[in-house]
Amino acid sequence: MRSIRNRAAALTATALLSTLALTACGNGEGVQDAGGAGAAKISTTGTPATTTAADTKKTDTAPDAAGTQAPQKNGSGNSGTQQAGGSGSKVSTGSKSSGGSKTGKGSGNGSSSATSSCGAGSVKLAVVKVERPINHMLLTATNTGSKTCDAYNAPFLRFDQDQAATQVIRESVPQAVVSLSPGQTAYASILMSSGDGSGTHGRTAKQLGVFFAARDGEGSVGDGTTLSLPAGSHIDDSAAVSYWQSTMDLALTW
Repeated sequence: MRSIRNRAAALTATALLSTLALTACGNGEGVQDAGGAGAAKISTTGTPATTTAADTKKTDTAPDAAGTQAPQKNGSGNSGTQQAGGSGSKVSTGSKSSGGSKTGKGSGNGSSSATSSCGAGSVKLAVVKVERPINHMLLTATNTGSKTCDAYNAPFLRFDQDQAATQVIRESVPQAVVSLSPGQTAYASILMSSGDGSGTHGRTAKQLGVFFAARDGEGSVGDGTTLSLPAGSHIDDSAAVSYWQSTMDLALTW
């Protein structure tokens, strides 16, 4: 009887030790899971902040140049979710310091020139043929300068020695002015000829003159740029150009 009891006690002790060991392991895994969850939360929080900062820059650049510069400086080292609080503390400190005041003036002067109209001197133009839509070409304008510029309205186009500018697709007006930071690209689609053959005065064009429109839409800005068209580029009186768009997909819808 004593032997049976001793064996039962040993088995009970062994089971208890096993349970404790399993519990300890389980707690260790729980700590690791919690750490992993914390890392995931940090990553998730960071992603919207970056998107918000990017959206703010795009939205504020055209209508309010001063509003664009402040978020860029205040938010450059912080996440988007911290910009409001961080911005308030920095502005308060700057207002008390004469040095901060001078910095603010410099920012204002820079933003004024940063939102000038895009021109041939600081923008690289290119034209390429696309497969879809048919009878279309894509005109691109890339900001190669050091300051932001705005691509207003639609480009003025002239094929070869045409006297009149190519007609503009009025329905393609974007929701906002396309603003180009250094390195960014604007897009405009060019309808070369009618798809059903109804266009008149069909001919082969070799060159394309491109001029940037002024902000008020009256006249062009600076000198134009002459581009060579792909061989065999056929145009007729249906030729038309869209307004500048922020993406290639938006441009090619026209």
